[in-house]
Amino acid sequence: MRPFNISRLSSGGLITNYYCSSACRHCLYRCHPKWPRKYITRETGEKNLQKISGMGCRSIHIGGGEPMLNIPGLLDVLDIAKSNGIYIDYVETNSSWYSDHDSCCRILEKLPRQGVSTLLVSISPFHNEFIPFYKVKGVIQACRSTGIQVFPWISDFYSEMDQLDDSQKHAMQEYAELFGPNYEKQLLNRYWISPGGRALDLLRRHKPSYTVDEILAANPMGCSELTDVSHFHIDLYNNYIPGLCTGLAIHREDLGKPLLPQEYPFLNILYNKGIQAFFKYAQENTGFTPGKDTYINKCELCFEIRSCFINAKNITSKELQPVQHYMI
Repeated sequence: MRPFNISRLSSGGLITNYYCSSACRHCLYRCHPKWPRKYITRETGEKNLQKISGMGCRSIHIGGGEPMLNIPGLLDVLDIAKSNGIYIDYVETNSSWYSDHDSCCRILEKLPRQGVSTLLVSISPFHNEFIPFYKVKGVIQACRSTGIQVFPWISDFYSEMDQLDDSQKHAMQEYAELFGPNYEKQLLNRYWISPGGRALDLLRRHKPSYTVDEILAANPMGCSELTDVSHFHIDLYNNYIPGLCTGLAIHREDLGKPLLPQEYPFLNILYNKGIQAFFKYAQENTGFTPGKDTYINKCELCFEIRSCFINAKNITSKELQPVQHYMI
């Protein structure tokens, strides 16, 4: 087998928490209010940032979950980054924490002191199902008042969302009634959505699907995307998420050295031989049988196999972390 080794990091971020004020249908990380209300500690944040810096990455973004649900914890992370000379590209927020202009400004004015110049503000119908749009508008206005730049993700939705009552949350069905029955499907062409986490359910409603044999035949090679470091994340549990394949994990301290097959059997199988070998392994070692007739892609099949390991076979593994990803 080829040695599986993450030897350097390019561009990525820190996941401070998975608990969130929303449960957006496109969420790669399956963030939800039901996640444990845990936030990254100062010690873990420092070790994660030192590892990131030591592997060649000198700037990061901060995301979640919703990182601004714990302002003292966020400020701790920002302080560590500043003291280690790590630049913060932006902090992500869904604006759910907004209360009023003055209190929002008092929070935001603390960020530039810790080196934050930009807030990525989520703007989408997915978020609007959980967060009234007036909160998003309020955060944007408070950013202007405090001199913080806004990275709107995505500004194209602003005018559409503004046609509904901004004091209320709005279900996707309301958007479909206003803009047409194919509105949700059309969103997939306007939004970057990674095929993982809760987004798999969303994509399944609108994408063609294929039999297991078709999926396996179309993917004879190893999953080289596991080594992609162009948009990496390390979370509050010391997990590095390889290739945005959420629910798979490499412990922070194992980065920078070959991952031994006896310690990371699943990742080594996927990296070297791909979904064909992983499916065969699951059949021969756990008796796995597909729960669906068809799948949209190899990622959906892979996620079902891993979910079976956790929920049906009670397999525990440092590769399948955090376990809540498979349960919430």
